[in-house]
Amino acid sequence: MFAIVGAAGKVGFATSSTLRDAGMLVKAILRDVSKADRLREIGCEIVIANLLDSKALVKAIGDADTVQIILPPSPEVRGPEEEMRRGIESLANALEGACPKRILAISDYGAHITHDIGMPTLCRTFEERLSKLNCHKVFLRSAEYMQGWGRAIPTAIESGTLPSFHDPLDMRFPTISAPDLGVIAADILLQPASEKAVEIVHAEGPRRYGDEVVPRHQRKGAFESVMSPSLAELLIKANDAQNEGGLVDVESRTSEVRYGTTELLNTLRPLVPPQYIELKI
Repeated sequence: MFAIVGAAGKVGFATSSTLRDAGMLVKAILRDVSKADRLREIGCEIVIANLLDSKALVKAIGDADTVQIILPPSPEVRGPEEEMRRGIESLANALEGACPKRILAISDYGAHITHDIGMPTLCRTFEERLSKLNCHKVFLRSAEYMQGWGRAIPTAIESGTLPSFHDPLDMRFPTISAPDLGVIAADILLQPASEKAVEIVHAEGPRRYGDEVVPRHQRKGAFESVMSPSLAELLIKANDAQNEGGLVDVESRTSEVRYGTTELLNTLRPLVPPQYIELKI
């Protein structure tokens, strides 16, 4: 049986759906029962557990021999870094108690970098803690989600260009649709585990994109308009590291890279008001 922690999210639901399509038994672990209906409709067993309650997670995972986990940030939480660190420890403790044979952890491009670069550094901490577990581990390091660019749609509609925090303009940056990442994760889980104790796989979309740069001094305000200042700081650090180079290519050349199929425009199209549907991005 496969247990998917965070099965109601875009990544988790795509993994769950793909596994069910393959005839696999799936236990969907989520914290909000109101999001259970579509998972129940595709035949998942539903279990409710809070990410920060390791005892409840042990019980929720139960006899599942394979577990997929993700550490989602909470934009509305005042101290997301502290909460994510608590989540790392809670998940690790739960996995130690449940003793699955295999785990797949959704991580981040840049988790190989040792100095503080914000969000990828939390994913590095996540990987380091999980590395202590006595089971087969897959760290699926993802490019940034295309869905995160949706908050730039109003500006894109007004100006005809998609603004970004990436710089310089001639650099192409990887991104991936979150459901594509879930499908890639399911495909990995459906394959036999390798002989390596730890596998590192990278995932990005079918091609890379350039965009119109938002000046560095404007980025803090742009992020903080849609999330807490502390989460904004984590993301600004990650963008700075990416813009300096070496974050997305150096380490991925030494490991497997998988590619999604969804183009950026197709991801953003549902977020665009109908009268602007012909917008070229």
